[in-house]
Order: sequence, then structure tokens, then C-alpha cells
Amino acid sequence: MTSTKAADELEELRRQVNAVAPQKPPKMAKIAAPAPQPPKEPKERDLFRDTPVRYLGYANEVGEAFRALMHVTWVRATYCVACAYVCADANDKKNKVDQQKWPNAEEYNRQRKHAIIDTLLWQGFASVAIPGFTINRICWAAARILRDAIPDVPPNLRKGVVTAMGLCAIPFIIQPIDRSVDWAMERTYRKYTQPRLADSLLHHKRDE
Repeated sequence: MTSTKAADELEELRRQVNAVAPQKPPKMAKIAAPAPQPPKEPKERDLFRDTPVRYLGYANEVGEAFRALMHVTWVRATYCVACAYVCADANDKKNKVDQQKWPNAEEYNRQRKHAIIDTLLWQGFASVAIPGFTINRICWAAARILRDAIPDVPPNLRKGVVTAMGLCAIPFIIQPIDRSVDWAMERTYRKYTQPRLADSLLHHKRDE
């Protein structure tokens, strides 16, 4: 009887010891380390769209802003600069087509032709014709309003204000005109150009 009681007491003591003994922490599930990302390829820089050379395309807009202060010959010269920029960009896109591999000569000639025409159309409208006309009309309207509202202001001062207003308007018209030309070309020329040009050759596919 005594041995049985002692055994029960020993078992009870063992249970109490086990109750207060530190428990092993549960095993944590291993979290897989994220797979290493391949290094991003550096973006190709376009000389005529990603460098300060692109500002040559705005030469005629500056010329239109200064029309009131300089001879018309100089205004026309700024259009020559802008047109030269457009032609140089078209030639650059032609060269990019030349550097790529094409399945046959027919496809190569088609892509080459479309690259030149697409660039000439886009740049001709978005960099020369529409911006030049827009700045011309802004300056014309500003000159007329100032002349009628404050006729006592000296003409040279009024011309200076008009020029300043034209220059200030340039940054605000660039993006709306670019997007409008994109929209129009996507629904006209590019819609019927098959196969489509590579995205790297299309202006609106680039990050500005």
C-alpha cells in the first residue's frame, strides 16, 4: 500500500515537473527567398527624342514668339531649323530599320518606307505646323488685346510683352499637340499601315 502511494506521488511529481518545463517552440515554416530579378537592360537613348537635340524641333515656335521683334527672314530661318530636325529624325528612323533583321527584302522595304513617312508626318504636324500656327495665333490675339485694352503703352514694350506671352505658352501646348497628333495618326495613317512599325520607332510609345 505504501509503495503504491509512493508511486502515485512520484507520478504526480513528474506531471508537475513536465507542466512547468519549457516547451520547444513550434517549428517555423521556411520562407522561400525571392528569386533574383534579372538586371534591366538600359533603355536605348534616341538622339532626336531623348537628348537636348529634340529642342531644335521647337525652333519655329520660338521664332513665332519673336515675330513682333525681329525681321520675318529670321522667323523663316527658324522654320528651316525645325524642318532640318524633322528630316534628320526621319533619316535616323530609317537607319534603325536598316540595323534590324527582316525575313525578306519586301518586308524590309515596307518597314523602311513606313518609318520615314510616319516620322515625317508626325514631326511635321506635331513639331512644325500645328505648334507654329498655335503660337502665331496666340501672339496675334495677345497683341490685339493689348492694343485695344491699353493703347497708351509704347509699341516696343507691347511687342516685348507679346513675345514673353508666346514663349510662356510653348511648354503648355507641347503635350496636348503631341497627344492629338498621336490620336489622329492612330486612326488614319497607322491604322492602314500593315504590318505595324516597331514600338521603338513610334513617338507615342516612348516615355518623355
